[in-house]
Formats: sequence, structure tokens, C-alpha cells
Amino acid sequence: MADSDRSGGYALRVDGAGFDYSGLTALVTGATSGIGVAVADALEGSGAVVRRHSVETGHGASVLVHDLSRVGAGRELAEEVLAFGQVDILVHCASIQHRAEWADVEEASFQSQLQTNVISSFDLIQQLARPMMERRWGRILTIGSVQQTRPHPHMLPYAASKSAMLNVVRSLARQLAEFGVTVNTLAPGVIQTPRNSVALSDDGYRRGIVDSIPAGRVGTVADCVAPALLLCSREAGYITGQDLYVDGGMSL
Repeated sequence: MADSDRSGGYALRVDGAGFDYSGLTALVTGATSGIGVAVADALEGSGAVVRRHSVETGHGASVLVHDLSRVGAGRELAEEVLAFGQVDILVHCASIQHRAEWADVEEASFQSQLQTNVISSFDLIQQLARPMMERRWGRILTIGSVQQTRPHPHMLPYAASKSAMLNVVRSLARQLAEFGVTVNTLAPGVIQTPRNSVALSDDGYRRGIVDSIPAGRVGTVADCVAPALLLCSREAGYITGQDLYVDGGMSL
């Protein structure tokens, strides 16, 4: 079982949901908490070699640390991980969000979110996709958000960045398909993670959120693991350019 503290307070199976990743190497960004660590644990538990990335220090010598809000960091992360050998799977979970009323959004905050969530993300994918194309096999999965189509009023730049990345995914999926490289997005709804813990600890806010979800509950990181693993599997070679919502029906 995965460490329940690291996976948002929920016990997870890490047997890869029945998929075998033996012989494959994955890079998982944002792999030190929430969805990222849960997916990384599951891939590793089912045979993959997993390289883990964090945006901040303090997670151990084996973790690749790059601040993706810095110009050039996406390319540098790709270069560092490729120095260890090939990368077959990219699960890109790392992103940042700053809550603010639209009238209070500062330019620096908007730029930081776009740099992290779009530009550095594209730079990373661009560098890792090229060797995948040469080998004619690869899996690229970005973690999007229900906000791609239902933007939260206090997270306008974040929602805009996730919408932009969805278009990056769709464009790349069409162009890379002939090389055996799939590119997909998994779009979580409201998931109980450390990022959301403060907001969801407010009972009134939580009740309002739950009332907007047809499934009648907040999601867990465990809800995201199996669909993520499907899209990264050998068996998913005919699935590309898709935006898979894991939101309990919130987007309906």
C-alpha cells in the first residue's frame, strides 16, 4: 500500500491496476504529493523505473528538483533526466495556482502560472518527445483540470493555462500519432490533495462543492490513479488526443 499521508490521506493499491510496465522508464513531475506521488508509486509498484521531480528541495537526493516557473527549467529538467537514459513515459503533474479575484490578479502572478503550466510544460514535452519519436513509442500524459471548461472565478490565470495546455495536447497528439507516441490529458475535478486541503477544510465551502458534484463527494487521488495508468500503458496505443475527466460528473 502507498503511504497514506503522501497520497492525501487515502490508502492506495500500487499494483498498476493490472498493467505491466516492466522495462519502461517514466518521469513523473510534481511527484512528491497528491496525484503525482500516487501515480509515481503505482507505476513503480508495477515494474517501471520512475524518475521523480519536485518543484522544491527537501524531498531527498533521488528527486530531480527544478522550479518550472523559471525560464529554461523545462528544458533543463529534460536534459537532466535524459542523462540517466531514455524516458518512455511522461506524466506531467507539476503546476501552480494562485487564488485571487480577477481584479486583483497581478501580472507577475499571471506570468508565473503561464511559465510553469504552459511554457515550461511544452519545453519539457518537446525535449522528451523527440527521442520517443525516434524509437516510435511513447506515452505523454498531462494532468489538466475541470477548470479547462469550468473556470473557478478565483483562479482565472490557472484555468487559462490549463485550457492552453489542452490545445497543446490536441495539437501534439495529431502530429505524434504516426510515430507511436500518444498524448493525452487527465482532467481531475475537486480532489482531496494537500493543495486543496485548506479550502476544503471549510465546512460551508466543502458542502457547496459537494452539492455541485453529481457523485456527491469530493474525489480522492485513488480515483485518478487507474485512469492515469491506463493512458500510460502499452495497451493504450490507440488512445490519443483525449481529455479524460475524473470529476464525479462535475463537468456535466
